[in-house]
Amino acid sequence: MPLSQQRRFPRSARSVGEARTFALDVLAQWGLTDRSDDVRLCVSELATNALVHGVPPGREFCVGLSIDGPVLRVGVRDSGGGRPEARDPGADACTGRGLRLVTQLADDFGVTEHVVGKTVWLDFKVAPSRNEEP
Repeated sequence: MPLSQQRRFPRSARSVGEARTFALDVLAQWGLTDRSDDVRLCVSELATNALVHGVPPGREFCVGLSIDGPVLRVGVRDSGGGRPEARDPGADACTGRGLRLVTQLADDFGVTEHVVGKTVWLDFKVAPSRNEEP
């Protein structure tokens, strides 16, 4: 049976760390630790992107995790428009590498557009949870 948890975060720089902690807590609850470093980095990047590019003042973003068999999905939903794409910044650029990094760490990547906003999601292949029924 699939498991899922989600939490909303306010438009605040502090929310990025809180989103990372939330994701790691969920993984620990589910007994999934083999990809926790990858998930932590990716949640940090997607939450930061949501704050910088997708969450208007006074709005929130949502981090959701779900596990179905060997696939963990991490999604960050915001109310902004546009479709994020991995860029190829120059060697001297200080930004622009995050989405390229997360697409290399994850096993799959996509964007689901909504009437308002979008969800940027990543899939990770994981070892079976010790909390799942055989």
